[in-house]
Amino acid sequence: MHTNTSPGPVQQQPGRYHGEYKVTEGKLVVADLSVEDGRIASVVLSGDFFLEPDDALGWMSRALVGQPADATVAELSDAVDRAAGAAVLVGFDARAVALAVLRALGRSTSWSDHRFELLETGPQHPAMQMALDEVIARQLGEGRRGPALRVWQWASNAVIIGSFQSLSNEVDLAAAARHEATVVRRMSGGGAMFVEPGNTITYSLYVPSTLVEGLSFAESYAFLDAWVVRALRGLGVDARYVPLNDIASPAGKIGGAAQKRLASGVVLHHVTMSYDIDARKMLDILRIGREKVSDKGIVSAAKRVDPIRSQTGLPRDAVVEAMTSHFRDSYGLQPADVDAATLAEAEALAVSKYSDPAWLARVP
Repeated sequence: MHTNTSPGPVQQQPGRYHGEYKVTEGKLVVADLSVEDGRIASVVLSGDFFLEPDDALGWMSRALVGQPADATVAELSDAVDRAAGAAVLVGFDARAVALAVLRALGRSTSWSDHRFELLETGPQHPAMQMALDEVIARQLGEGRRGPALRVWQWASNAVIIGSFQSLSNEVDLAAAARHEATVVRRMSGGGAMFVEPGNTITYSLYVPSTLVEGLSFAESYAFLDAWVVRALRGLGVDARYVPLNDIASPAGKIGGAAQKRLASGVVLHHVTMSYDIDARKMLDILRIGREKVSDKGIVSAAKRVDPIRSQTGLPRDAVVEAMTSHFRDSYGLQPADVDAATLAEAEALAVSKYSDPAWLARVP
């Protein structure tokens, strides 16, 4: 039996808790604290950051004493910020202190707090892919499995539209039929995408919401995809994250992300990246401002989806292996097959929901 719950406060000594938060491209902030009657009773802040004047460390620590143990990141950040006053914080900020406190309280977790599985589901058709995402996320929320990464294998062409997109506005159904692309609607928001087996790299992360606790939606997108940006850079791609949800390079867009937050405390985060996209076929199917498309417009749109193949020269499988190896080296990753019961549950959902014309046309 797996669980997706937070590991709880990390007790260094009876009644004392320890939390750490590493600022992206910044410094480490550490909070050691105690809690009494639902409030923070004592705090010791430390780290490898820079701070002037020295006394500001004590000011910030004392500002946290008496704060409710269930205070929000914003409330904790405001208390620290007011106490810091005109102090100069280098390599960290008040929000980083608040997040370290949340880690100590067990309300926020880090990658290292979880054991990730690399799920193998084999080639699947579009409706089944949508269903697998929902079922696996549901299982995490119910404690039936732990956090996981899944790299999709497409069994056929597909057009996937976001949960809130208009079917008629986004897709030319006749063109989709000509190119033998099945149109499906996913459970997350975001934009439409066209995929072909072997020409795209799609992956899903199924994580507890504690992993992104305290982060804004925009920050959580970049946070959950930082590993793949690093992996692409390791392959020679000058990859970067472009808010809100794009992975790009100077040569053009590489891919886009979407998320679904479940009431059970789970975040489903999935990304599709272009490996060797047929941009003209994509433009035939997707209604990307056709009234504005001239010869120049077609060229421009084609450049927006830049294939990973052209920048790495590597086979798709080699790129996927580099990605998963980087994730494994960074956070740990154990291979796991999806069991027959999960596949059966997903197959039923693929029929009842994701193959249902009513779901596809929920926004006509």
